[in-house]
Amino acid sequence: MMRLIRAEKARRAAEAERERVSRDAERIRARCQSLEGFIVEFWDVLEPKKELKFGWALRAMCRHLEAVTEGQIQFLMMTVPPGMMKSLVLVFWTAWEWGPCARPDIQVLATSYSQPNVLRDNIKLRRLVESDKFQALWPLRLRDDQNAKGKFENTGSGFSEARPFSSMTGGRGDRVKIDDPHSTETAESDTERQAAVRIFREGISDRLNDVTTSAIVIIMQRLHEQDVAAVALELDIGFVHLNLPMEFDPERACRTYVRGELFFEDPRTEDGELLFPERFPPAEIERLKKAKGSYAYSGQYQQRPTPRSGGMFQRGDFEIVDAIPAGAERCRAWDFAATQPKPGRQPDWTVGLRMARVDGIFYVEDVTRDRWSPADVERNLKNTASQDGLAVRIRMPQDPGAAGKADAATKIKLLAGYDVKALPVTGDKATRAKPASAQAEAGNVKLVRAKWNEAFLDEVCSFPNAQFDDQVDAFADALNELALGSTFTLDNV
Repeated sequence: MMRLIRAEKARRAAEAERERVSRDAERIRARCQSLEGFIVEFWDVLEPKKELKFGWALRAMCRHLEAVTEGQIQFLMMTVPPGMMKSLVLVFWTAWEWGPCARPDIQVLATSYSQPNVLRDNIKLRRLVESDKFQALWPLRLRDDQNAKGKFENTGSGFSEARPFSSMTGGRGDRVKIDDPHSTETAESDTERQAAVRIFREGISDRLNDVTTSAIVIIMQRLHEQDVAAVALELDIGFVHLNLPMEFDPERACRTYVRGELFFEDPRTEDGELLFPERFPPAEIERLKKAKGSYAYSGQYQQRPTPRSGGMFQRGDFEIVDAIPAGAERCRAWDFAATQPKPGRQPDWTVGLRMARVDGIFYVEDVTRDRWSPADVERNLKNTASQDGLAVRIRMPQDPGAAGKADAATKIKLLAGYDVKALPVTGDKATRAKPASAQAEAGNVKLVRAKWNEAFLDEVCSFPNAQFDDQVDAFADALNELALGSTFTLDNV
């Protein structure tokens, strides 16, 4: 009985919806002239329980896909963080082309590293096209003789076929949609990654129905410095690249050009300004950084993949120990942030790293790291010195110019009674980090087991390609102080 009641309620609701759509048909069609309007109008068909948040980044993705539809862009690549609706946007795009754009003849070949994911999205496309609302506005029928989840055809000669990226042979389309060709689990495997790159280079162009008009759209997160995105750009075959890092980097501000004219420019202006704060507020970004680690965050969210090893330091070089032998000499080296915390940006860190040396072995035994105001820096500098004790030498950088000398003098005065020195900074970081690199490679650097180990290794082993290098500065300064005195210094640039 209850089942019959629910069925009747559903029937009446569907009938009411059809009547509403019929009354508002012209308004809805007008709104759906843009891809953005279509997504807003049909969002609840696919995601009835999720709120749609439509920021400028999603709007930029829609604009570029519209340009593909209009024939202005043939090869489009969008590198965006996870959680940006990238898969759903491609689903809506195909339905939009078939319906509001009156292009039911468009044939689509959709692919992803994951067979379940690409089938999931093909099913969503079919559900959207077969919905009462879509059918009331654009009565496009699907063929009974080809209506499987892996491939379905419509009566306008179009189709959508879903294939895993590893099995692209044989399929062709007017649109080749590539959604994440790499898995996060296998992108660092040379074998797996190179196989995906080979498929892209050797096979994707052969999947186009017409090499002059058919389009390729890649949407992905960056996972490696030699992933499909990197190779697509290196080939220089005309990809328009919409690059949207989670945090704005002025030196990598995205601008896209279509037919020689500026088409899009990242509207952000502040260093560190967030891409989509409505969905990813600052607190969530900090949580992601802790959960992912600097290497994964840099690639997946900043679209700036760096090698797990930056070349100077290898993770395997650092043994983690539980205790330090007696008789050690110690130094605490500081690296002070050059920028102050501001809303919407990620400044440098202030780092105080304490190192011990015993029998030619260097032990990193403590890392104090935070983003402090100048007053907080002075308070923590003095408190840390008090906790370390008089036997621990203190080394600080002295920035060039009168202001740098005055700041160093203030800090030395603050630490009266301690063995403290401030040394001028000269030369490039990589050169001055070489002694630390050599000692680590020789197995002479160990870490005392602590919660800061992972963040330290993430940064040091990505140097000089990591976003931050404050721990590297302090690490190298402490080792140089214990081993070489003042022969080497690190700048704070």
